[in-house]
Amino acid sequence: MGFDVEELRRAVAAHGRVVRVVIAAIRGSSPREAGTAMLVWQDGQSGTIGGGTLEYEAAEAARSQVAPKQISTHALGPDLGQCCGGAVTLFSEVYEAADLAALDADIIARPASPALMPMAVKRLLADARSQGLAPAPQLVDGWMIEPVHQPQLPVWIWGAGHVGRALVNVLAPLPDLQITWVDTDTARFPAEIPAGVTAVPAADVALLVRHAPENAAHLVLTYSHALDLALCHALLSHGFAFAGLIGSKTKWARFRSRLAALGHSPGAIARITCPIGDPELGKHPQMIAVGVAAQLLRHGKEDEQREDRRA
Repeated sequence: MGFDVEELRRAVAAHGRVVRVVIAAIRGSSPREAGTAMLVWQDGQSGTIGGGTLEYEAAEAARSQVAPKQISTHALGPDLGQCCGGAVTLFSEVYEAADLAALDADIIARPASPALMPMAVKRLLADARSQGLAPAPQLVDGWMIEPVHQPQLPVWIWGAGHVGRALVNVLAPLPDLQITWVDTDTARFPAEIPAGVTAVPAADVALLVRHAPENAAHLVLTYSHALDLALCHALLSHGFAFAGLIGSKTKWARFRSRLAALGHSPGAIARITCPIGDPELGKHPQMIAVGVAAQLLRHGKEDEQREDRRA
């Protein structure tokens, strides 16, 4: 969770005046956590702070907001008639093109109204920077503090066919994924690539594996079994956090044999997941994409939990 500056830049470029509404603090039960934000413009919005009535009223207020910044607190039960028993404090800010230059920082701290930075905020920022740790989004003495959002998981999708397109459409809206989408032919990509997705055409896709970070997750689903095999071979020689291959059990049995003949050990080969997704959901591209996305996100959560235990 963090301040998604790039998303805000795209929204301002497209719509001009944009109001960013972020949950600054919560007390008791809340539909979303502190740091969750949405962008609102005159005839639309993106993102969600949850809560139904809370979001609706916050969006309507944002469209008529005059002050550059403002703070408001909402008791979800008494004020909005919602079942959550807590209260939510919102921090709403107006952004236009001229305001974006001030967002060139790793941690964004700003007051609701002009004021000197209090000592508590100075200490929090100094501690975060000296330790190299991003602070949690929070409201401190009238100052909203948020780390700039950085995608945590690089995801490489190999193949821009029907399943590849469905997967990109499912995964692209998720904020913690940095997606690289590879295929052999520019014409196989759609006319419009989702924001935040990098499309890379390459005649020999396996040569690109060396450029992927070793903590990347890979989803291999090209139009060619020969390409799939070349990618699996390259990935086993390179390293990865997760590698999934689309295909049947029969395909995977043949691939295991061929990868072994290329010199890979059974233990290394077993790190590749095949088939990916949930076969019970069906073979429609969107059904495959939903199953694969769930598997990938589950794997990411397991990695986070292992890191937490080590810490």
